[in-house]
Amino acid sequence: MVQRLLSLLPREAFQLVLVFFLSFLIGLEREELKQSGRRAFGGVRTFPLVALMAYTIAYMAKGSIMAVLLGFCVVAAFMVVSYWFKQRDSRGAGITTELSGLVVYLMGALVYFDYIWFACTLVVANLLLLELKDVLEKLAERVNGEEIVTLAKFLLLSAVVLPLVPNRDFGPFAINPYKTWLVVVAVSAVSYGSYLLQKVTRGRGGIFLSAVLGGAYSSTVTTVVLAKRARQGGRPHAYSGAILAATGLMYIRVVILVGVFNLSLARGLAPIFLPLAFLALVGGWFWSRQPDAGEGSEEVEPLARNPLQLQSAFGFALVFLVMLVATRLAVTNLGRGGVYSLAAIMGLADVDPFVMGLTQGAGTGTSMLVAMVGITIATSCNNLAKAGYAIGFADRSTGRWAAIMLAGLSALAVIAIVGIASLS
Repeated sequence: MVQRLLSLLPREAFQLVLVFFLSFLIGLEREELKQSGRRAFGGVRTFPLVALMAYTIAYMAKGSIMAVLLGFCVVAAFMVVSYWFKQRDSRGAGITTELSGLVVYLMGALVYFDYIWFACTLVVANLLLLELKDVLEKLAERVNGEEIVTLAKFLLLSAVVLPLVPNRDFGPFAINPYKTWLVVVAVSAVSYGSYLLQKVTRGRGGIFLSAVLGGAYSSTVTTVVLAKRARQGGRPHAYSGAILAATGLMYIRVVILVGVFNLSLARGLAPIFLPLAFLALVGGWFWSRQPDAGEGSEEVEPLARNPLQLQSAFGFALVFLVMLVATRLAVTNLGRGGVYSLAAIMGLADVDPFVMGLTQGAGTGTSMLVAMVGITIATSCNNLAKAGYAIGFADRSTGRWAAIMLAGLSALAVIAIVGIASLS
């Protein structure tokens, strides 16, 4: 019924109604500013007139861009005059309303050229920026210069460097610089996302939430920090449960990173790693809820430092390349035993370079089963290393419970992968 009615109307009628409606929304939002007693350009009448003028100019000029730009300059001149008068009355006056008027003009022209989606999105973004002024200003107060530099580094890694890297294989080991740097970007993105969540939730959620977010960043670093804090905390259940939960996030992190580069390998790991992650998170949460003699405040400082250091990114790329070459040499010269031995050694340090190296060859140079077993061995050995850190850095009770739970998690992973291997 509605479509039939619209088909009876000329195209211009629908466009005029849309232009009026969208500009009226901006004008309605600006009326709140005028009602507060502050001087402002335009409202529910002026903004629709500006948009209708833009549409009319484009219509009369039959879509001439020069005519639309000339009209834009005339409207911009009126905005300059409005801002001059506003500044004369109040030195602290902003220019947001005048800029919104220019956006409304552009919206009217966009509707004429049938960029309906673009015009609507432009108005919605304008409304959000105007209405969320207080929220955005508070956000700006919380974001310091270091965080802006961090974001710039991430954009440098992902949007500037990545497109410039050649996407082809080099040398006898078929090293692809683009895939190498893409691995760096993917690992940095997961770590950076966890870091941002930790910043947002700082002071809220207590030990368990800090451990979960830290586990997405680095479960090893999180374990060390929690173990050191447990020595003064007097809460063995809370800290050992949090360490277990951080390891649960490690399994989810591995599945996500592997899935980005090798979906088949991720599908093979998911039936093992995701249940382990669920068990660690739920078990860690229940265990951390158990009462402790030294019950006190749960607030902890963020566990992770800023992960986006360019030196660290280049260092990870170098280690990844070394592990990629070492894995392929192990497959060629030592077979499965070599890969498994390398997995056990790397599990005691940082599993990411080894795991990401296996994603590049799984299914081609390395069989899928060997890659799955290798990743399981690496993560299990990493759990045993974290158990050692917990015993070494935490108090006796926290270290003992954390080590038992982490060792149990490793045993379950090994049993699961052995079962899958025996069925293959």
